Amino acid sequence: MLDLRFIRKNPEFVQDALNRRGMDLSIQEFLQLDEERRSVIQDVEELRRQRNQASEEVARLKKNGEDASEQIDQLSRVSDRIKELEAKKKDREERLREIRLAIPNIPQEDVPTGDSDEDNIEVRRWGELPSFGFEPKPHWELGPELGGLDFERAAKITGSRFAVYWSWAARLERALINFMLELQTQQNGYTEILPPFIVNSESMQGTGQLPKFEEDLFKLEDWDYYLIPTAEVPLINLHMNEVIPEDDLPLAYTAFTPCFRSEAGSYGKDTKGLIRQHQFNKVELVRFTRPEDSKEQLEILLGHAEAVLRELELPYRVVTLCTGDLGFSASKTYDVEIWLPGQNAFREISSCSNCGDFQARRAGIRYKPRDAKGSELLHTLNGSGMAVGRTLLAILENNQQEDGSVLIPKALRPYMGGMERIEPTTGAGRA
Repeated sequence: MLDLRFIRKNPEFVQDALNRRGMDLSIQEFLQLDEERRSVIQDVEELRRQRNQASEEVARLKKNGEDASEQIDQLSRVSDRIKELEAKKKDREERLREIRLAIPNIPQEDVPTGDSDEDNIEVRRWGELPSFGFEPKPHWELGPELGGLDFERAAKITGSRFAVYWSWAARLERALINFMLELQTQQNGYTEILPPFIVNSESMQGTGQLPKFEEDLFKLEDWDYYLIPTAEVPLINLHMNEVIPEDDLPLAYTAFTPCFRSEAGSYGKDTKGLIRQHQFNKVELVRFTRPEDSKEQLEILLGHAEAVLRELELPYRVVTLCTGDLGFSASKTYDVEIWLPGQNAFREISSCSNCGDFQARRAGIRYKPRDAKGSELLHTLNGSGMAVGRTLLAILENNQQEDGSVLIPKALRPYMGGMERIEPTTGAGRA
């Protein structure tokens, strides 16, 4: 959420930012409502002054035994008018809040202007793309052939865009989760959190999922509860309405959680395999920092995410998202895209974002500078470290062999009981 005074003082700047994002939202409507609200407040204050004078006059007349009926009528009319204006003020405030909640974050100056992911800018690449002496298969063929991924039974149990993991696949998913968490906690200094997987609407609003993305969420019927779309939501809201001492910053949290998304806006897109599931596992990274440190902290966060793929020896690239592809709460985002030879394409596996004070203002998260009396809004950052299912499918596609087997990355073998290879017979015997 943007600061009201900032919008009021910089309407052209905010409108330009919205235009860069490709949003059809006029700041003029907001400014008009804000002016109406302030005018109503002034009228109410004047009427309250008149009501106080009238009340004093009624009291004086009654004390002197004089007729006060005219003043009492005037007092009643003033009170009725105050009620009308209070209702108008409340209406304008609610509409202003709705607009503020719908305004996305302001992109940083170095974010490239563009309309879609085609305008994103590649920053760097890491690793060599694998070369095959055969036609590499996509994971939705490899997984079932090796007896590990079962999309048909998942569809029977639930519906489309779900998967059942059998045998080696279930173990590999678990191995990846443990590997990612240990990397971030043991090497990169994150505190591991196990948060609730269900949150309330206030938490969703605090991180920017509500009200804009309500159709992408799974809501529990008759409850003010939602299944989390990402661990970012509970991790950020751990400090909702709190003030953190400056000496405690930066804070770094990591969590493994399942994530739930309706993918309402992706009908017919990525329906095969594990790319876009309604339920998937992810290890999330969240950092809280001083405003002056957040740009540097984004680079640190990105490095921690990249470390996962480097340890697994999986080729990837980093891109800076353009304004048209930038997430609602982010002021700048790097996407890490993994190479998938079975699809002959790079696909997103992690997004690392600096949200500035946007989420902190919505969630009421502040910090107390050492030498200041008051508190200030801090900055929040988040990133995937990584989407577990997408990492698993990247291993399958990049490490597939001509005989149908798949090599397990060396970093994961200790988590797989020393297993070095997934053989075509590894999943045999599945009922």
